Amino acid sequence: MAAAAALFCAFFQPAARAQEEPVWEVWALHQILPESPEGKIEFDLAANTAQGTNGICIRYGTAVLTADTATVNRDTGEAVADGRVRIEQGDQLWVGDHIRYNFKTHQMQSDQFRTGKPPVFAAGERLQGDLTNQTYIARHAIVTTDDARQTATHVRASRIRIVPGKYMEMWNAVLFVERVPVFYFPYYRRSLGPHAGNWTFTVGDRTTYGPFVLNTYSWWLNDAVDGRLHLDYREKRGLGLGPDADLHLGRWGEANFKYYYTHDLDPSAGTNGLPDYGAVPQERQRVYLGWQATPATNLNLKALVNYQSDAYLEHDFFEGDYLQNPQPNTFFEQNQYGDNWSLDALTTPQLNNFFNQVERLPDVRLTGLRQPVGDTPVYYDSQSSAGYYKMYFAETNGATPLPAYSAGRVDTFHQLLLPWTFFNWLNITPNVGGRMTYYTAEAGLGGTNTEAWRAVLNTGVGASFKASQLWAGARNSFWDVDGLRHIFEPSVNYVFVPKPSQAPSQLPQFDSALPSLGLLPVGFPDYNNLDSIDSQNVVRLGVHNGLQTKRDGQIDTLVDWNLTMDWRINPSGTPSNLDEPFSPQQTFSDLYSEFRFKPRSWVTLDSQTRLDVNTSDLNFAYDQVTFMPGDRWSWGLGYWYLRQGFDGFTTGSDYLTTTAFYRLDNNWGLRATENFNIEDGRLQQQFYTVYRDMRSWTGALTFRVQDNSTGPTDYTIAFTFSLKASPSRRVGDDTVDPYHLVGQ
Repeated sequence: MAAAAALFCAFFQPAARAQEEPVWEVWALHQILPESPEGKIEFDLAANTAQGTNGICIRYGTAVLTADTATVNRDTGEAVADGRVRIEQGDQLWVGDHIRYNFKTHQMQSDQFRTGKPPVFAAGERLQGDLTNQTYIARHAIVTTDDARQTATHVRASRIRIVPGKYMEMWNAVLFVERVPVFYFPYYRRSLGPHAGNWTFTVGDRTTYGPFVLNTYSWWLNDAVDGRLHLDYREKRGLGLGPDADLHLGRWGEANFKYYYTHDLDPSAGTNGLPDYGAVPQERQRVYLGWQATPATNLNLKALVNYQSDAYLEHDFFEGDYLQNPQPNTFFEQNQYGDNWSLDALTTPQLNNFFNQVERLPDVRLTGLRQPVGDTPVYYDSQSSAGYYKMYFAETNGATPLPAYSAGRVDTFHQLLLPWTFFNWLNITPNVGGRMTYYTAEAGLGGTNTEAWRAVLNTGVGASFKASQLWAGARNSFWDVDGLRHIFEPSVNYVFVPKPSQAPSQLPQFDSALPSLGLLPVGFPDYNNLDSIDSQNVVRLGVHNGLQTKRDGQIDTLVDWNLTMDWRINPSGTPSNLDEPFSPQQTFSDLYSEFRFKPRSWVTLDSQTRLDVNTSDLNFAYDQVTFMPGDRWSWGLGYWYLRQGFDGFTTGSDYLTTTAFYRLDNNWGLRATENFNIEDGRLQQQFYTVYRDMRSWTGALTFRVQDNSTGPTDYTIAFTFSLKASPSRRVGDDTVDPYHLVGQ
């Protein structure tokens, strides 16, 4: 009850708190919590004191005190409290039976006390506050990171000094494990900030590694620098090591540096079934540098360096990173914004020669944001860019790569729009625009095109409206419906682009169309594959349907459904440069559907499909149903289908995936993930994990089976161990990145 009262006091802010100077707020607890015994508050206006019995809450500034009885002098700030005393000072909590506390100087005295700010808790005797140094000193103290009453590990010290939010120092400290003394520290210091030093490790056995142990020590130097040290050993692959550093640079942003090196004893062990990018070296390393800053409100700076000694370093040793981005890029980007413009500069040098890459040295773009033309109803937007580009091709399967080529390019695009609204509901926006692009003659062994100018005209019109219908009385307990609102939004966009003055085949291709599972934009400047621009005469049809209801007093979406497709009035007989770049165009594009159904607050069904309306073939499907009824268990079941070669390029796939989690109690949890390949009846990947909460530590035992269809099946068993107060991963990370459970 006292905890609830303190929480209420901490967040209850009456109008008087709008003043800049702190004001005194004194309540009887029964005014806050009606179930509390009726308390009594007495004020002595002459002495400017307040006294409460049978439950009192006092607030001054950011400090809140609750107790059974208390007296406070509002002139001096001195308070004396007895009985279940709780003091919240900033983000630190102090608990005791008798505490003398000064709200203005934050001095404190207590015969016995308990305090804590997760992940560190302490208790002791004879607590005194030092006003000069803003520290607290106590005797015969116990310090622990356990969040349970019966601690598994703790440190006892004859003297302790606490600087709230910063650090804790102990003298004559003894470490106890299950009440058994195991180590003596004449002096011990521990950070109370988010960067306390800690150690995690993963041990296990894997087919491609043999027995292995992966060690990580997290360190903290000061508020500006912290990081991690890695020291790994894999019996079949050898030693691996490297440091990470995180720099916190204030207005100059955040920087992250990572380096990893290994002398790989068997570098080809993990490349089963993957393209041959040449011999994998034994000396393998990666360098990562990421930086992001906003030194001014209208200026963003980003830099990313990804150097790898070979194409499969991350695949072999950092599988989670590899699956997120198998071909990491290196770039520097600057974005500056004005009221109606933005200036972007992008540089992408080539560091890894085993990937296809366009080198930009640099690419500068000036965008004129949509803005009215004087006092007219006409709007104008533009986009102009200039840069020098070089196209590199990777060497695959031991073959000689295609020769590189390079060229300069200057492009400028300008467009006028006239948005109209008819009948207060129908929005119609015609537009007309044009672009001019200049290419220098291509250089390099792969260069074949000469200097060229290209002119492109575009025009079109868009129309849309939004309608809704409300059924306030619609209710259904099974579907958890309390009222319904239907939202209907159709749209039609017509785009006409006459044949440009130069065909794409006569121009260097740096920004060209690539295969995509989604429908690419048709209008300009959203369609940004500017080297592939060709003639088009197309109508894009779209419709959005939504059903909303109320759940727990909040608006929730019951159904959300988007349908989109293109009607090509003059389909091209040659391979398209838009949404299907490797197959001839048909009159109608595929029908794209994005559907979400949430029948209960804890059940969600997501579905994305791509249907060929010309042949009735299903080209792509992704369906996922997720059950999350609480923190006890959750289950997700998904289906992925991709039709082989539907665009003349795509490799087909057809598999099921399922992930389930069940928490047995506060100490034990289970998790299982399986991916089943339907095409060949193969259980492609299996993850099984047992979690154990050991109060001070957390552990996870994982067994993984990976059937690559070529080469031997890869078996892994691993145990991950980390300090609970400073876990190696955030809660929920296992869902999206389970590979760290096996050390990757």
